[in-house]
Amino acid sequence: MAQARRKTKPKDAVLPSPEGRTSRPAWQGSLRLSLVTCKVGLYRATSATADISFNLINPKTGNRIKMITTDPDTGPVDRSSLVKGYAVEKEKYVLFTDDELKAVKLETTSTLEIERFVDADSIDRLYWDTPYLLMPLDKAGVEAYSVIQHAMVQANQIALGRVIMHTRERLLAIEPRDTGLIATTLRMKDEVVNTANALKGVTSAKTDKQMVDIARRIIEQLKGEFDPEEFIDRYEDALRDLIQEKLKGHKLTRAKAPERGGNVIDLMAALKKSLNAKSAPAKAAAQKKRPRASAWRVWNCRRCRCH
Repeated sequence: MAQARRKTKPKDAVLPSPEGRTSRPAWQGSLRLSLVTCKVGLYRATSATADISFNLINPKTGNRIKMITTDPDTGPVDRSSLVKGYAVEKEKYVLFTDDELKAVKLETTSTLEIERFVDADSIDRLYWDTPYLLMPLDKAGVEAYSVIQHAMVQANQIALGRVIMHTRERLLAIEPRDTGLIATTLRMKDEVVNTANALKGVTSAKTDKQMVDIARRIIEQLKGEFDPEEFIDRYEDALRDLIQEKLKGHKLTRAKAPERGGNVIDLMAALKKSLNAKSAPAKAAAQKKRPRASAWRVWNCRRCRCH
């Protein structure tokens, strides 16, 4: 007698990771709004892959230096044998294994529950930290994800929730963007400086009404829209130019450092001069040809007459 085939539950179809993002999310779990849930992952919304980085090299051998974990008493130690320690006083630590730390589990370890909705303006900009793409992980959760996203668009509110990420519980501000959701980590209260106390030492001087009026007119001259395409990292570009010159074998020498501006002696004269200069908005400045490596001057050489 033929046995009946056992029905297997179909696996949820996994969605591809966001374009240009690593396939491994920084956190994954369930997004929950009351009884509505869906599987989601947090992917970094920013990237530093284009940044220039340098390694420490021994100039005598050309070898890259290796950082070796070393015990001051016994010498080099295998990193895999190390444990974490919390300093309770100088040279005295409470030790923890990875398993002991993993035993500390909150619901936010695997669930991002929306706890509250607030106006975006009610969150001080000092608290905003790192943005992430909040993405559904499988097709089964797309409908619930879309319902939450559309409801948030209509409510025009920021959702607050918490997750365990990088060994800390982090507060997230979730907001709709395009057809999805963005989640930005928020700093906790003890991470933000009390600016009122910190700025107490800045005394408010009595200002001249005419000077303030001229300064406001200068502000109007420089007013414009923010376009990230207009603002590039000129220091990074200068480093890239420097690297290319070194690759070509050109001899380099340090150029004279730019003069540092000091305190203005005649503030009124400086304001009037700035106003008369009719400075163009930042857009015009950004459109100028980028400078070559300003910190270095390339010596003319017989092999190259490009300078």
